[in-house]
Amino acid sequence: MTIEVCGVVLAAGEGQRLRPLTELVPKALCPVGNLPLLDHALRRLAGLGLTGPDTVAVNAAYLADQVVAHVGDRTHLSVEPDGPLGTSGGVARMKDWIGGRGALVGNADAYLVDPFREPGKDIAALLEGWSGDTVRMLTLPCRDGESGGFSGRRFTGFSLLPWRYIRDLSDVDSNLVRTVWRPAEAAGELELIGYEGFYLDTGTPADYVAANLHVAGGAALIDPSATVTGTVTTSVVGAGAQVAGTVTDSVIWPGASVAAGEILHGVIRAPSGLTVATR
Repeated sequence: MTIEVCGVVLAAGEGQRLRPLTELVPKALCPVGNLPLLDHALRRLAGLGLTGPDTVAVNAAYLADQVVAHVGDRTHLSVEPDGPLGTSGGVARMKDWIGGRGALVGNADAYLVDPFREPGKDIAALLEGWSGDTVRMLTLPCRDGESGGFSGRRFTGFSLLPWRYIRDLSDVDSNLVRTVWRPAEAAGELELIGYEGFYLDTGTPADYVAANLHVAGGAALIDPSATVTGTVTTSVVGAGAQVAGTVTDSVIWPGASVAAGEILHGVIRAPSGLTVATR
C-alpha cells in the first residue's frame, strides 16, 4: 500500500542567533552557496517528486512578506500573522491543507549534503517501507558530550509524521519535540533513520559560514555577476557583489561590497555594509 505524503518546509522562525543579519532577511532566505536555504529544502523535496502547491507547503511569520514574495506560487503558503507558532503550531496551522496525508517536515535552516546521492534521494530512506503509523526522524550519532538526543542520536533536519499524530496538534506555540517526537518515543513509535551525509544546523554565524564553505569545497564560489578585482579564497561571493579587497573564509552576500584595502576573514558581509564575525 502506498501512503500519500506531502512536504512541509518550516520557514517561520526569527533566526535570533543569526542577528543582526536576520534583521535584514528571514533566516530561511539567507543564502548558502548563493542559493537561499529555503530553496535548498524545496530542491530536496523536489528530488522526491514533491513539488507544487498541492503537494508542498511553506510557512512564514517573521518578515513573512519576504518569504511570501520569494515563494510566489511554487508552494502552498501558510502565514502566521501573530508571530511564529513553533514547529508544532506551524504544522497544526496547515492541518486542513495536509488533509489526512502524512507529512515530510523539514527545517529551512537545515543544510544537508550527501555527496553520493542527488538532493532528495539522500532522505528517501524516511519514506521507504513506511507503514503510515510511525514517526520517523532523520538522525546522526550524537557528538561527544551532547545531550538531549534520541537513543544516542540527534535530529538532522527532517522528520516524517503520520496523520494520526498531526490531527491532534493544536494551533498554539509549541514544538514537535514536545508534541510528537517524545510522545512517539515513549509509545515505541519513533523510528530513527540514519543519515549518511553531512549536516549542519545553520543557526549560528559560525555554522552558517561553515555551510557556505562546504558548498565552496575549499575554493572560491563566485557568482558570475559579481565583480572581483581583489582577492577571494575559500569564500562565497553573491550576485552583484563587488570585491576590491581581500576575502578569505567568508560569505559576501548578493549586492554587498568589499572596498579596496579591506581585509575580511571569517565574516559575513551584507549589502548594507553590516559585517558579522563568526567568533
